[in-house]
Amino acid sequence: MILPIVAYGAAVLRKKTESINAHYPNLNMLISDMWETMYASNGVGLAAPQINRDIRLFVVDSTQIYDNMDDSEKKQYPDMPGIKKVFINAQIKDLDGDEWLYNEGCLSIPKIREDIARPEMVVIEYMDEHFTTHIEAFHGITARVILHEYDHIEGKLFIDYLKPLKKKLLQGKLNDISKGKVKVDYKMTFLK
Repeated sequence: MILPIVAYGAAVLRKKTESINAHYPNLNMLISDMWETMYASNGVGLAAPQINRDIRLFVVDSTQIYDNMDDSEKKQYPDMPGIKKVFINAQIKDLDGDEWLYNEGCLSIPKIREDIARPEMVVIEYMDEHFTTHIEAFHGITARVILHEYDHIEGKLFIDYLKPLKKKLLQGKLNDISKGKVKVDYKMTFLK
């Protein structure tokens, strides 16, 4: 089932989320719905707060990014062909590498894209959908998508990395989004 994406301004997007266990109600269905919602919204990642759940859960499919690149672009990224994974109760263990800029957007903040600096590599501990624990290092665009989604479960948004002046210049657009004055081609909900 395609779920509505929570728009900027909703309290759930600013809340640090709670860990879950294997007995979380209807978890398999929720994960399936998150994949369906992410793909229907043309996203490459989706965190539970974006569908109004305050739990430590996100999904990432960075393979889609590489599907849209030509061969010369693909050579720039060491993480090609990307990953498709579920992350439960994730915790960052290490960040490394030079910070690099990339133009990010967010399904909860539609029609706003900005260059954001993030480290090139992340080591993260997480559980998959079977509650098997993994500690893995991710690089490049995949690391960036993971860090973006991880921020969601920590109550942060990509716009928090902007300089104050840039954020002030975007404030009118952000206010419009929070009031529902934005048109998107996917389901959205506007909560307080």
